[in-house]
Amino acid sequence: MADAELKRTESFQYPAAHLGHLSESQQAALDAFKQVCQDEGYYKPAGFNGRTEPTHDDETLLRYLRARKFTPKDAFRQFKDTEDWREENHLVELYDTIDIGEYEETRRLYPQWTGRRDKRGIPVYVFEVSHLNSKNIAAYEQSIAKGPTISHKVPTKMLRLFALYENLTRFVMPLCSAITDRSHPETPISQSNNIVDISKVGLKQFWNLKGHMQDASTLATAHYPETLDRIFIIGAPAFFPTVWSWIKRWFDPITVSKIFILSSSNMKSTLEQYIDPANIPKKYGGQLDFEFGMMPVLEPAIEKALHWEAPSTQGSARTIPTGPIKWEESADGKVTAIAVGTEDGKPRKQVIASLTTNVSIKAMHGSLVTSNTPIAKAELALTTSGKHTQPPDSGDADLYIGSDLPPSETPTPPQTQSLPIRQEKEQEQVRPGTSETRFKQQQDTHAAGQLADGTPTLNDHGNGDRSVTTEPDTVGQAPKDVSVLSAEEPKDTSYIGQAKEVAANVYNGTTAAVG
Repeated sequence: MADAELKRTESFQYPAAHLGHLSESQQAALDAFKQVCQDEGYYKPAGFNGRTEPTHDDETLLRYLRARKFTPKDAFRQFKDTEDWREENHLVELYDTIDIGEYEETRRLYPQWTGRRDKRGIPVYVFEVSHLNSKNIAAYEQSIAKGPTISHKVPTKMLRLFALYENLTRFVMPLCSAITDRSHPETPISQSNNIVDISKVGLKQFWNLKGHMQDASTLATAHYPETLDRIFIIGAPAFFPTVWSWIKRWFDPITVSKIFILSSSNMKSTLEQYIDPANIPKKYGGQLDFEFGMMPVLEPAIEKALHWEAPSTQGSARTIPTGPIKWEESADGKVTAIAVGTEDGKPRKQVIASLTTNVSIKAMHGSLVTSNTPIAKAELALTTSGKHTQPPDSGDADLYIGSDLPPSETPTPPQTQSLPIRQEKEQEQVRPGTSETRFKQQQDTHAAGQLADGTPTLNDHGNGDRSVTTEPDTVGQAPKDVSVLSAEEPKDTSYIGQAKEVAANVYNGTTAAVG
């Protein structure tokens, strides 16, 4: 079973199971999927009612098929849910009109494109988790609260987050697809790599970021499936192997399988297997001057493919501006990058750059691919699965999770030997939660007698010593004897005193000797 599972996972590794490299069964599943979508009214092919382009390109449809193991009916259910969700929330319109300031606030809290690609041409993103401290998260939440309500069905922060995924699928991936200096230039790029830096992140911060992380994972899994190739986790703190067993529960199993957890000893060597050193940030052992928060530092091949018209500048280099960007193609075949969104309350639609390469939008999305080519096994040697780098599951991990976790989420600790006092209580085998058992539990404790009287109750221990009982079910130490002994009278050592003591002993029938 394990071997079959590994084989299935590897068969979906780029470029296998992607456009232009499908097996016969995968191609048949794609054809069946398209037909189901068309029959249900969710897909229209080129030529339908005079259309020159299909409503969806094949590589997009393949993402849903890969996510559902090439089962057309399962893929259609997810595809339908996404299409309904997009139409219901007017996502195409929202991407064109989102406030650029809001977009930038969101961009700074999630993975950011470095402007570089891995050895296969897949974009490389960086995410430094330590920046997501309580102060920055609180400021972001306040910004969301002050902003307008976009939808009454979807939280505003989720709709902001969607804009980042739209930027990935509508701008970054097509741009990387247009760069033809890679293997299999006919196959469009439809995934991304992420370097996630978790150094300087404590256990409490990890827990506080649970919702933030799950938002991104949930949105991607449900509506942007198969857009993740690999995640490289860098700088894991010493406690990370201990808490891995509950952190991985935040993500779906497919995402977890793509996570590589790297140590300081193998970080550089592992990253260089997948990414050229020139495209790895310096802090991770590479040569790239890139810090989290910066705009992309475009690699030479991408810079060469763009003819700038209105670039932003970063230092002395040109780069893309912040905010949503999309590609458009004019009637004469010119492909341009258009900056959209809203700035200072006014719509922004500005041409940023155009492609210098003779690549159409059709080619960027793989619409010109008409045949499939098998992939050599040697090309798939660098696995997409990172399970071999992950700590083994251990039930003992839950012992180290602190009391700051919500009770409903706190993992059940492993069974340990109870203290003797607890063993005695368990052996009583009485049904808890009744007045009878509570009275019994209170016997010989400070709470004795308080259940009937109610709480809080003032307890007078004498000599000005008072306490208040507020919990009728208190079980603990027996009450201490706090009474004050009366002062002992000094012993009369005179002759008369000794005579009196002897007489008293004789009267009581004792024979104690007197010295």
